[in-house]
Order: sequence, then structure tokens, then C-alpha cells
Amino acid sequence: MTETLARRTGAFRAPRNLHQEAAGSIHNDAVASKLGFRGGTVPGSIHMDQFVPLLAEVHGPAWFETGGMSVYFTRATTDNEEVQASIEPGVARTRLTMIDRTGAQICQGTAAVGGLDEGSELRTRMTGQTPAEPGGLRILADIAIGDEARDMAVKVTREKLDKALQTITEPVDAYAKDGVLPPSQIVHLAHMTRTTVMAKAKKSVGLFGALETQVFAGPLRADVDYLARSRILKLTESPKTENAWYEVIFREPGSDRDAGLVLYCLRFMKASSPLWSA
Repeated sequence: MTETLARRTGAFRAPRNLHQEAAGSIHNDAVASKLGFRGGTVPGSIHMDQFVPLLAEVHGPAWFETGGMSVYFTRATTDNEEVQASIEPGVARTRLTMIDRTGAQICQGTAAVGGLDEGSELRTRMTGQTPAEPGGLRILADIAIGDEARDMAVKVTREKLDKALQTITEPVDAYAKDGVLPPSQIVHLAHMTRTTVMAKAKKSVGLFGALETQVFAGPLRADVDYLARSRILKLTESPKTENAWYEVIFREPGSDRDAGLVLYCLRFMKASSPLWSA
């Protein structure tokens, strides 16, 4: 195995949960504890930042030009809980793993450069999921596969980026110097559309089940006005959750080329909804 393909492991880092005061949120200790979590959870998007230096070491500048990361979360973490990222490059894609101090897996996934990876962690899992039975969903009953929203204006300001960089687990020069958005802020850019995309979802507590970020032609940056469009791709359920699989795609106004995207598996906790209390 060449050095380029060697497994790489980063240092343990302690991601922050800065959303503890968000009422009704999975990031709030009281809410999360009622739903069986150990406490308010760190947003899964924050964990994605920890892989970037390792991926940039393998792929160089290409990572920021056409890189994509796809992560499936298996265990939630709480504020300042230490985790460690590892990558194992392969021919088609790189495998991603994160563990905590006990060795428990936090997430697993894939990364690749060169454009959209149809064999990514999230796209492979989405394809293998059985669609929810017609009439079986309650929280997402009014949402349908194929639902679209368009021309949603989104922007991460430089002020917002600079604030996020104060607590980011892995600072990268391009973030502070050039206003390049780390994965967590690409997700934040997409999540600005949630109130529109999920407007018909019934009241419940949601959390990230999986996330995928992709840039197509150079980094996504702060202080750029993007227009976003979205489409619901799949609806599924598990014993504990109803799940919406959808993507948000960014384009600069006046451009005919997509700049990047986020693919979600957004989970809604059945135990948090009165529709599932009976």
C-alpha cells in the first residue's frame, strides 16, 4: 500500500454543542433526555469537519474543488465528548470512521473527489431502504416523494463563518483566509431551507440521521448569495423514527451550473409526537 493510500487517523477532539438553549430541540438536555439520549446532542454536521484535514492530505486542493463527504450517524455525542476521525483511502472512494474514547462508533461513511459519487454511503443506504407503507406515516403524512421547492435564497455570512471558526474542531487556512465553508456550514446553508421544505411536517423533534455534502466546481464560500432548490427523494420509517430523504442543491443567481448540494436523511422521533402517543 502506498503512502497515498495509507490509513490516517486524527487526534481526539471535543466538539461543542452550542445549541443547548434551543427550546424543543434534540440539542437541549431536557428534550434529549426524555427521548432516551444521554443529553443534548452535538449536531452531526459538526463531526464532518473533523475529517477534512485528513482528506485534504490525501487529495490536496482537489478536495476543496470537487470533494464530497457522506456520513451515516450511529451514535449521538454530547458537549465536549472526545471523538477521533480516521480515513482509509481506496480506489473509488475513501472510507470514513469516527469513534469515541471507549471505541464506540459515532459514524461511518465515504468521501470522494471528482463529482457526485452515486455509490456514496448515504446514496447506497437510501437505495436499500424500503419505502414507508402508504398511509403509515403520521408526522410526515402530508409530505410526498417528488415534492419540490425552488428559488430559496440562502447565504452564510462572513460573520457567521468567523463565529463558527472560534470553536471548530479542525481549523483549515482556507476557511479563515478565503471564506471557504467547512462541511458543517455547507449543511447550515442547506438547513436554512428546512422551514420551507418541511413546512408540512407535524410537530416533532428531528435530528440528522445521515448527511452528504458535495461541491461541484470550486468551494462554496461565505457572503455569497445562493439560490437553493430541493426535492423529496424517499420517505421511510423505523420503529422509533419517520425519515425524510431529500436533497438541497445550490446555484449562484444567473449561473446555469450547480455549485454544490446537501443530501439529508432527517429523522423525526415518534416518541416526541402526540400522533404516536396512543
